[in-house]
Amino acid sequence: MKTVTLPTIMPELKQKAEKLQSVFRDLGTVLVAFSGGIDSTLVLKMARETLGDQAIAVVAVSPTFPLEELEDVQRLSQEIGARLITAQTNQLEIADFVLNDASRCYHCKTDLYELFQPIKRETGIDTVVDGTNMDDLGDDRPGIQAARDHGVRSPLVEAGFTKADVRQLAQHFGLSNWNKPAAACLSSRIPRGLMITETNLRRVEKAEAILKQEGFRHVRVRDHEGIARIEVDHQEIDRFFETDRRQRISQSLKGLGFRWVTLDLEGYQVGGGN
Repeated sequence: MKTVTLPTIMPELKQKAEKLQSVFRDLGTVLVAFSGGIDSTLVLKMARETLGDQAIAVVAVSPTFPLEELEDVQRLSQEIGARLITAQTNQLEIADFVLNDASRCYHCKTDLYELFQPIKRETGIDTVVDGTNMDDLGDDRPGIQAARDHGVRSPLVEAGFTKADVRQLAQHFGLSNWNKPAAACLSSRIPRGLMITETNLRRVEKAEAILKQEGFRHVRVRDHEGIARIEVDHQEIDRFFETDRRQRISQSLKGLGFRWVTLDLEGYQVGGGN
């Protein structure tokens, strides 16, 4: 174990960073549930710097996990120098998940954390940590309850990190995704009560790729039984109405099988699929 040399940061954030290091030193060894988002990236970075090879990243690959996110996971784990274990699963085989009710995330995360059992035996590491931060605790997140039920630790919460803290420390460490928009599994694009299928997951994945190619940075495409409800950041709504761009997007998304293409005038919202 070693002490990370912290960059010049505000005293309050430095204190939180030191607490985060202390959490990892107390744990000794960790498996990091790694998604490629900035939260779990910072957790992996600090765990790796503090514990060395005793910090291992684990990513679960499934139909709900976008291909571009997997590419980020692989790149970031190499950037940090951490070992990456890939586990395969398929939530579409879980009837309670496919029903897509208010407990969907609980069933998804339960499946994820059960994947860790053979990995624990293989590595000899019993403790799993995730990237939950203080801001997450205010949302409706059944997945957090699943984590608690499986004994998963949340070092960022234990050290008092908000999302803003995470981004600031990640930027100081030079993590390449420090300003990456928040991401979520593709199933969050299917509004509650509508069944999740391979077809609608792939459709929204391709639709969001089209929006990003058009220069939109923070996008969601909600699939309302073949109606595309597009959410973009508030500052980017005006760009959407540029005639050529709007027509290209509409034609491209209809080419994916959407019958109608709409824009949500309230812009991107956390939990908009609910």
